[in-house]
Amino acid sequence: MSHQPQLIPLSDLPHETPARLTEIRGGRHLTRRLLALGLRQGSSLCVVQRRGQGLVLASGEARIAVGAGIAEKLWVTPEAPEAGCAPCESDEVEQVADGSHLGVTS
Repeated sequence: MSHQPQLIPLSDLPHETPARLTEIRGGRHLTRRLLALGLRQGSSLCVVQRRGQGLVLASGEARIAVGAGIAEKLWVTPEAPEAGCAPCESDEVEQVADGSHLGVTS
C-alpha cells in the first residue's frame, strides 16, 4: 500500500510546521505574483505568524504576508516536524509583501 502525502490548504498549516508548496489553485496572475515574491510550486515554507485571517510566511530568507483568500488557494504538503522549519529559524528579513497586493480577492 502506497502512502500518499497529505495535501492541505496553507490556511490549515500549523504554526512553524515545515511544508512544501504543492499546488497553486489560482490563475496565471496569482502564479506570476507568487513567482515575483519568490514562491513557486516546490518552495519550502512555514507559517511564522497569523494576523487575523492572514498569514506571514517564511520561505528562505523572505517573509511574505498573504490574505485568507490567497492562503486557501495555496495547497501544501507538511514535512516531517523533526526536519525543523529552516525558514522560521532565520532572523533576517529580506522581503515583506502584503497579500492584498496580489490582486486576488477571496
